[in-house]
Amino acid sequence: MRIAYLDCATGISGDMTLAALLDAGVELAPIRAAIDSLGLPGVTLRVDEIVKHGFRSTYVRVEHPEQHAHRHLSDIESILDAATGLTATQKEIAHEIFLAIARAEARVHGTTVDKIHFHEVGAIDSIVDIVGAAVGFDLLDVDHVVASPIPTGRGRVKIDHGVCSIPAPATAEILKGIPLASIPVDGELTTPTGAAIVRTIVDSFGSIPQMTIESVGYGAGTMDLPDRANMLRIIVGDAAADPQRDRVTLLETNLDDVSPEVIGHTKQRLFEAGALDVFSTAIQMKKDRPGVLLSVLAPPDIADKLEDILFGETATFGVRRHTLDRATRVRQEHVVTTEFGQVRGKLGWRDGEPAVFVPEFEDCARVAGEHGIPLRDVYRASEVAFATRSFEAVTEATHGEPSAHGHDHDHSHDHDHSHSHDHDHSHDHDAPAATPREDN
Repeated sequence: MRIAYLDCATGISGDMTLAALLDAGVELAPIRAAIDSLGLPGVTLRVDEIVKHGFRSTYVRVEHPEQHAHRHLSDIESILDAATGLTATQKEIAHEIFLAIARAEARVHGTTVDKIHFHEVGAIDSIVDIVGAAVGFDLLDVDHVVASPIPTGRGRVKIDHGVCSIPAPATAEILKGIPLASIPVDGELTTPTGAAIVRTIVDSFGSIPQMTIESVGYGAGTMDLPDRANMLRIIVGDAAADPQRDRVTLLETNLDDVSPEVIGHTKQRLFEAGALDVFSTAIQMKKDRPGVLLSVLAPPDIADKLEDILFGETATFGVRRHTLDRATRVRQEHVVTTEFGQVRGKLGWRDGEPAVFVPEFEDCARVAGEHGIPLRDVYRASEVAFATRSFEAVTEATHGEPSAHGHDHDHSHDHDHSHSHDHDHSHDHDAPAATPREDN
């Protein structure tokens, strides 16, 4: 699996991201062609190699005539839609980045996405940075993007609406649910554009994964920090997928005013939408009210869709989200022949452990109905058929992976039963003067 790791040691902005992508090996020509097709007169992308605190890095700067336009989201969407130098995928990525910013701005200013107008982010240099990043990540052609926790910096920054605490309101809104890092640097390290790129592009967060490095790119920021290099590092390489481990998203919500019928319907919809597992647990809530904890295990890439189902069907006021590392058995479909006929199921194994076979309920119920026998008799017959199989049959079924003589009868059905408000709590005591913000 091809993977990219964003090492955001001093934050992330649009220009840093584009520079790091170019430094990691993304070709400049298609990015320039995409920018030229935006129809923005007099725009030039300048790319230089500079040294930041002793380290070589790539620095990008957008040169353009002076402008005074404050663009709405619809204006930017029209620019993207008319651009002939962007593929459909690249346009979609750019649209999603701008939409993430628009939603945050609308929330912060108490208006709608359609009415919000961009100030700094609507400027030509920000449009170019976002489009360049969208094209760059598409050309990077990775299967998974991981990022380190994101430092925002500290202190105050002057924006179009006045002086604000760092992170700026829109940045904080975009970064909801994303792990942050604290470093002792005064200044805005992560901009709304950088936060929106992270929100749109990154699949998971954490330390650098196991991988074989192919290339490393360094993108310089505009600020010069006194004790460290202000750079975004992108590491690209191959990560060998471990078939016995994966990462899932756990969604949870507490319900005390929803009928059992609604919960059952919601579970069905979640499964149909791709949930790995959905289960409910009886809990005791505030004021001694009995309630239900509804839990959903999901692939990270569809967690947002499943979260929307939870909000829509249950009218809950909040959904908690956790990222979990999960150990699993390697599995494949397997068929055993019993005295009542063939029964399908799942064959699972882990390195150095005996294989286990779990019959499928639907198949067992079908066979039981056809023969007029208890369901438990079909389960027993299926397990016996698997336990008495020959060495050759097991080796062929599992490609030689599990032990041949395991009599581990697992009756579980492969369920993993692992058991906002945006408040700014900073206090303005002796706050430093406003610092210039990083380029978006």
